[in-house]
Amino acid sequence: MIKTLLSSIIVKMDQLSTPLIKASLFIIFFWFGALKPLGISAAETLVLDTVYWMPFLSPRQWLNVIGYWEMIIGVCFLFNKTIKYALVLLFLQMAGTFMPLFILPNITFQEGMIPYAPTLEGQYIIKNIIIISAAMVIGGRALRKKRSASI
Repeated sequence: MIKTLLSSIIVKMDQLSTPLIKASLFIIFFWFGALKPLGISAAETLVLDTVYWMPFLSPRQWLNVIGYWEMIIGVCFLFNKTIKYALVLLFLQMAGTFMPLFILPNITFQEGMIPYAPTLEGQYIIKNIIIISAAMVIGGRALRKKRSASI
């Protein structure tokens, strides 16, 4: 009886995990991305301080580009056919997301405690490791299914 119940729970977790991760990635990227062009993102100052040196656009314009970019990532995670695009966009975006740890250590780490005591902003950035991991799980599952279907 307990083995049957545990087996049922395991099957249900396996069935729900991929759609829940995809929905979570969509919510995080679309929602937080939308806040940037609306001018109400809690990360606005951090982003503006990070992109000030980038060419072609003003920091505010880069903030908007990053916001729309994140929204596209979120939408791409919803559909199996666009997950590969979501992964490419995500990995490019994450390279920029981790930049403040290196170019703004006075903001991302507690004074005199670099690199082992991040501030709230540093923790906000470092937690993206789980987002990258979740994206890799979704990408691996989706692309493996696609590859298996074509063999």
